[in-house]
Amino acid sequence: MFDSIGNSWSLIKSSAKVLDADRELLIFPILSSIAVLLLTAVFFVPMLLVGYFGRLTNQGLQVVDYLILFLFYLIQYLLIFFNNTALVGAALIRIRGGDPTIRDGLRIAADRFTNIFFYALIASTIGMLLSLIKEKGGTLSKLVVSLIGFVWNVATFLVVPILAVEDVGPIEAIKRSVGYLKKTWGEQLVGSFSIGLVFNFLVLLVMVAAGLLVVLLINGGAQAWAFVSVVVVAIIFILGISLVNSTLTGIYTAAVYRYASTGEAGTFFESDAVQNAFRPAAKRNII
Repeated sequence: MFDSIGNSWSLIKSSAKVLDADRELLIFPILSSIAVLLLTAVFFVPMLLVGYFGRLTNQGLQVVDYLILFLFYLIQYLLIFFNNTALVGAALIRIRGGDPTIRDGLRIAADRFTNIFFYALIASTIGMLLSLIKEKGGTLSKLVVSLIGFVWNVATFLVVPILAVEDVGPIEAIKRSVGYLKKTWGEQLVGSFSIGLVFNFLVLLVMVAAGLLVVLLINGGAQAWAFVSVVVVAIIFILGISLVNSTLTGIYTAAVYRYASTGEAGTFFESDAVQNAFRPAAKRNII
């Protein structure tokens, strides 16, 4: 357990070195978040006009509702994958010793737009099907869907960097992603979510601190503006943590891909730290 915690911090520090060298990498998650928020706003109005939310709670969805929902899924995935490809592409340039710009990342993603679109089409179809099954199924169905979703995330872990670097379609990218993982670390994932876990813990700390402050303000009879200030500051901190988390995760994914494809993690990463994040279950120390 303590080895896993130490390895998590090692990965975060190594990814942070890349981010410190290229802080403009934060722009890509920001662009992704803004694009998704705008997309949500654009889709909210027509969904409201066709009575989507009323049917969702009363009589059930119709064909047009599912078509709108699928289109939303598709565009959302496309926006996220496009910006993730730009982030990973730029991060790979830095890991290889280059000096990337925002334009470099966007150019890489634009050059791979067709492949990114078809991968988004596959991912959105699978995502929507799993969501529908999970929504309409029982406890067993939800458990199976969760397992399938986990396996899908594992299988596609390296798809984005493969799309960014290798001139292949989405199906071949998925096959190569699985091949890289099985070739380098075996079949079981151990610690790929370590960065996310650490940042989720930080978000929890912010929420707990904000909650305690609200309780103190209530006991002290504070005015409404004080409560609003605490909430706003907490939201800003959480957004900042999520932003850094997304960026570091993209950087780490780039390093994992480089290690899997070349055997080298780059000057910012220690090969042992990257390799230990993915290793067969038989080699794990269970405490």
